[in-house]
Amino acid sequence: MNRAFAPLHVKERTFLPADHNITDWDSLRPYYEELVSRDIDSPMALNKWLHDVSELEAVVNEDACWRQIRMTCDTTNKEYEEAFTYFCMEIEPKIKPFSFELNKKLMACPYTEGLDKSQYFPYLRGVDNAIKLYREENVPLQTDLNLLAQQYGMISGAMSVDVDGKEYTLQQAARFLQNPDRRLREQVFGKIAKRRLADKDKLNDLFDKLLALRQQVAVNAGFANYRDHKFRELGRFDYTVEDCFAFHDAVREHIVPLQAMLIKHRQQRLGVDVMRPWDGDAEPAGTEPLRPFANGSELAEKAIEVFSKLSPYFSGCLTTMQQMNRLDLESRKGKAPGGYNCPLAETGVPFIFMNAAGTMGDVITMMHEGGHAVHSFLSHPLQLSAFKEYPMEIAELASMSMELFTMEHWDVFFKDEQELHRAQLEELERIITVLPWIATIDKYQHWLYTHPGHTVQEREAAWISILSEFSTGITDWSGYEEYRKSFWQKQLHLFEVPFYYIEYGIAQLGALAMWRQYRQNKEQALENYMNALSLGYTKTLKELYATAGIRFDLSPAYIKEIADFVAPALREMGVK
Repeated sequence: MNRAFAPLHVKERTFLPADHNITDWDSLRPYYEELVSRDIDSPMALNKWLHDVSELEAVVNEDACWRQIRMTCDTTNKEYEEAFTYFCMEIEPKIKPFSFELNKKLMACPYTEGLDKSQYFPYLRGVDNAIKLYREENVPLQTDLNLLAQQYGMISGAMSVDVDGKEYTLQQAARFLQNPDRRLREQVFGKIAKRRLADKDKLNDLFDKLLALRQQVAVNAGFANYRDHKFRELGRFDYTVEDCFAFHDAVREHIVPLQAMLIKHRQQRLGVDVMRPWDGDAEPAGTEPLRPFANGSELAEKAIEVFSKLSPYFSGCLTTMQQMNRLDLESRKGKAPGGYNCPLAETGVPFIFMNAAGTMGDVITMMHEGGHAVHSFLSHPLQLSAFKEYPMEIAELASMSMELFTMEHWDVFFKDEQELHRAQLEELERIITVLPWIATIDKYQHWLYTHPGHTVQEREAAWISILSEFSTGITDWSGYEEYRKSFWQKQLHLFEVPFYYIEYGIAQLGALAMWRQYRQNKEQALENYMNALSLGYTKTLKELYATAGIRFDLSPAYIKEIADFVAPALREMGVK
């Protein structure tokens, strides 16, 4: 795969002044008003109008992204918080009615019918859907929801524990759960549990507010519940609620047994009679946790080297980001939890944010977010900003496939062959473990939003019931029953991006199919991968997956096929 990397061409502005900066709504309003009132009297005029709308969207989106990036990088900075809040309160709500008018103008234009459907179909389908969902009374509610959701990051970002006299974020403390010293693991697990439980009620109160507002948004738009509204809002045109239920059933039937096999394998290696919650990531005594890198700069350099072994294009993406200071990789106090790749719509070079603490999980996160970054680069040359707003089912395919493609080159991080083997097994173990968790979270969301008005106690009972359904039953949680009842609170998606989670499961299955293709023909798999990502969202999900050389399929038969491919790979690694 020798496609060369070329620096991205940043389009010159032709609608807004080159030096225009967003300060307040008045600095934007004239441009929206002009687009709404402009006459479109020919196909050429429609093309010009579409490109001007795209330019305005790109400028606004990049500004909003930078506000969020700065705030998540430093949640203690009041100036950053105020800038983000100002955008949410004073700018975004005023844009939404204009976006609605622009959408209506596009769909009413007689020349829209003449647009190339082979490229415009997903975009126009999405515009029509947005028109049907829009309600003016929901604009202030969405603003309130955005601000409330940010409180989760504030609450979680402030969580820390003391280990041996030193303060650690929960992400940093989690590395102790890999330590061979079982007493230390238990101690740290207990401290993490206690710290999370300290904010349990605060997070429940926050979630109750989010649930009530989300239900009101749904009712305002004519839906009985937020689940059905959100499916439409997310543009899930290629699969249904029933497909999600089939996914849940198939994961329980075909993936959970693989997870049980892996847990028993670890139990044998640890030599323990009973597996406890702090044993799931541990190594036997005498085996040190994997230490693939020392700091963020080393992680970046090694990631670039790994990417170069696949394609000079991939390494060129990360090198450019490094040179432009668009990598913030290390965990620190006051930094929001989690990790993301944020596309920057105008300049095209994205930003990777993560909380690295020197673990193997951080390597996987870097490969994952690097895959998102490659997707951002590949789709940036598309003509309209809307073409680059691809759904998560293809976005996560890009990132998860990259994890598996890079796996054979992790010797950059691990010179010792045994350590490399451990790292590769850990990746497959993580994939198998995460699929039941995805099914759990997704099924829980279906319950949450189809039972409006439920109590905290009912919520806990439903959570335990669903969690047990996807549990192997091997691990003993005695003494931590209360913590387990609120274990869902660690999943930021529930607070910040509701229903955005099954996409990970769909894409994870797709990534395993991509890995199967890669093991059969590396060059062809990488070519298919890049071709699919270059299309952005100019094709349907099924067409994008077909371009990538795989199927978009949630059926139990297909999931069994994928499980049957993975099982021998596990046995190759000594898992019985």
